[in-house]
Parts: sequence; C-alpha cells; structure tokens
Amino acid sequence: MRMARWFLGAFLLGWMTVTLGCSGEEPQVGGEVSSPLVAPAGQQAAGVSWTKPARWALMPERPMRAATYLIPAASSDSEDAECGVFFFGPGQGGSVQDNLRRWAVQFERPRAAKQNQQVISNFIVHTLDLAGTYLSSAGSMGPATERKAHFRMLAAIVEAPDGLVFFKLTGPEKAVEAADPEFKALLASLKRR
Repeated sequence: MRMARWFLGAFLLGWMTVTLGCSGEEPQVGGEVSSPLVAPAGQQAAGVSWTKPARWALMPERPMRAATYLIPAASSDSEDAECGVFFFGPGQGGSVQDNLRRWAVQFERPRAAKQNQQVISNFIVHTLDLAGTYLSSAGSMGPATERKAHFRMLAAIVEAPDGLVFFKLTGPEKAVEAADPEFKALLASLKRR
C-alpha cells in the first residue's frame, strides 16, 4: 500500500510538471511566446476547423459525431433546431452523392430543394437545402420513426484534407431560416488546421 501511494505521488508530480510547464527554467520576459493554435473541442475534424456561431450551444459528445450544436427555436416553434457535424474517418461515410441522395429522401416530396457546389476557403463544399415533411429517425442511420411537417434541412459536405466532413442542420422551418446566415458564416469560417 505504501509503495502504491509512492507511485501515485510520483505520477501526480510528473503529470503536474508536464501539464503546468514546471520545467525549472526561468520564464523569459519580453520574448516572443509561441503556442500552437488549436480550435476548441467541437470545432475541428479531418484537418479543418471552423467557428461556432455565438448563438449556438455546443452539446455533450455523441457517438459518430465531431460536434452537435443546439440552435434555439423560433418563438412560434415547438422545438429547437440541431446541427450535427459528422466525420467517420478517411474514406468512410460514403460518397458525396450517396449522402446527398440519402438526405434528400429524408423528406416527403421536398419543396424548394437546392443543391450547390462551391469553393470556400480552398475547400470544395457541397450544399443542400430542403424543406417539407421530415422523416425523423431515432438514430442517424435508422428508419424513419416520426413525420415532422414544416421542417427544413441545411446540409454541407466539406472535402477536407483528411476526409469528408458532414454538417447537417435540421429543425422547424422558422428556426432554420433564422440560423441560415449563421450556417453560411460557419462554412465561411472553415480553415485548414
């Protein structure tokens, strides 16, 4: 027991030395301090980072997601909107066209469907905008369990350095309409990590 305490104490002391930067050297005054810039958790995947809109709340980690954001409901909506960010690994998650088709069939007779491809910050970005009755499922890959009328989806697939990153914002039409400029700003903030 005494030996275990000694090892624990030695481990903690070593950890604190590394973590807190207690190298024993005197700090330099007036010198240039350099530290790697790392995007906060929930704002990076596959070699890219982005800036979360201020109004969006970062939610706890969920399986198969790089991030999940909650977007507040519009005053007349009964629920919030959500933006899930997915990265499955290099070469994983299916092709761009497979995902665009899969998302499109999540709506019954979608109206005002718009598909686009553009270059944002030197990344090819495929976007999709759908509205109508959303066929919601309990999981991202499961069968539809609920029909939600007057819903909208804004989706983007970013061809990132380490694979495809999927951004999928769904919710009541008014909440998504309010989040549309923020979604575009998030995409405009993409940069190589």
